Amino acid sequence: MSDAPARPAEAGRSAPVRPGAVVAVLALAGITVSLMQTLVIPIVPELPKYLNASPSNAAWAVTATLLAAAVATPVAGRIGDMFGKRLMLLISLVMLVAGSVVCALSDALVPMIVGRTLQGLASAVVPLGISIMRDELPPEKLAGSTALMSASLGVGGALGLPAAAFLADHFDWHVLFWTSAALGAVAFALVMLLVPESEVRSGGRFDAVGSAGLAVGLVSLLLAVSKGADWGWASGTTLGLLALAVVVLGAWGFFELRTSQPLVDLRTTARRQVLFTNLASIAFGFSMFAMSLVLPQLLQLPTQTGYGLGRSMLTVGLVMAPQGLVMMGFAPVSAAITKARGPKVTLMIGAVIVAAGYGLNIVLMSQVWHLVLVSCVIGAGVGFAYGAMPALIMGAVPPSETAAANSLNTLMRSIGTSVASAVAGVILAQMTISLGGHALPSENGFKVVMALGAGAAVLAFVLASFLPRHRPTAPAPEPTPAEASAEAVA
Repeated sequence: MSDAPARPAEAGRSAPVRPGAVVAVLALAGITVSLMQTLVIPIVPELPKYLNASPSNAAWAVTATLLAAAVATPVAGRIGDMFGKRLMLLISLVMLVAGSVVCALSDALVPMIVGRTLQGLASAVVPLGISIMRDELPPEKLAGSTALMSASLGVGGALGLPAAAFLADHFDWHVLFWTSAALGAVAFALVMLLVPESEVRSGGRFDAVGSAGLAVGLVSLLLAVSKGADWGWASGTTLGLLALAVVVLGAWGFFELRTSQPLVDLRTTARRQVLFTNLASIAFGFSMFAMSLVLPQLLQLPTQTGYGLGRSMLTVGLVMAPQGLVMMGFAPVSAAITKARGPKVTLMIGAVIVAAGYGLNIVLMSQVWHLVLVSCVIGAGVGFAYGAMPALIMGAVPPSETAAANSLNTLMRSIGTSVASAVAGVILAQMTISLGGHALPSENGFKVVMALGAGAAVLAFVLASFLPRHRPTAPAPEPTPAEASAEAVA
């Protein structure tokens, strides 16, 4: 196979691809899917009442999406590589619309969990979109377009929070999900009209055993991490799930190395550029989510604490919204640095900016504008990093593995956010003050979480330093089996 995937003109298509339209539609699809991450945040405190369920059971409306996304992302990426990335993108958007409609019609716990699970199955849209860009866009447009697509994860989350808070305050809560369904339908129609199907496919046989093993291992791991605080970190359930995850994922890795058409090519994943990019992604996922846990609580805690700002959820959304715009605004800057100096440098710059943002947060947290500034600085750093990661991944894997590799990288970020949620939850539950008979997170507790966020960004910087020096971001050639094995050993 040649170093570059076949372009539409090369494949004999009658209509040329319109790069601007493709990028705009794919970015819209990414923003739409990322909205589901913040969609329920404004109504989480009221979900037990809305669904006639206990708080612990109602929390499954959030957990179900996390688990479904973890399983669906690598599987959808692999199927997209095999049978068509646009096809899997459309199927993912159908899952989003179907899940949103189920939630919009729900007044009970079980259908809500079903709907949120379907929404989670749409999480592969961003890595699939990045992979379509690699196949369809001219090389000179690829870096900026993939940076924008990667930033859409943060843009949708940041802009979705104030919008969801406004809708929840002024309308019936079901409107949130009808809105999500409408946006998903629009994205589906635009993809059908304007995004071509890639001619780059690997074909082959789908690894059903590997998919099942990865699903069991990931669900066990993320369930223990996300529910450990509720169940007790030393409880039999938590420890049993962690043990199951270790055993299943170990057996899964053994199987994947010995099957001819694995779900995840672990030899490719073991390449230095892919391995250290994925490890840095876990650290960045932790660092980014730490801010999402700290800033909303600081804004909403009562002023009687001496450090809380006593603001509404709508204000929280408005404070966080500029972060998404900054991420989008810095996407072309990230692309320009990647073209000039390579994605390794871009990733390291992003890590430094994020660490500096958390340092600011430790000393500036007493005014609303302090938190706006901090969220924008951290957003700029995340924009740099998220723009560099797809370039690093695509510079090290062949075109036939692009969607699977990008999906695995997205999964690594999700694991980082899950670990951040668990660690921050433990810290804030242990470091408390008493106000009116209620235990609330202390100011020092927030500072510890922010320090950990800075530390995670520094760790990402160190991991990025082990990446190979500047190398072109053009598609990597297909390796021979002997080359892949030799590189994995090296």
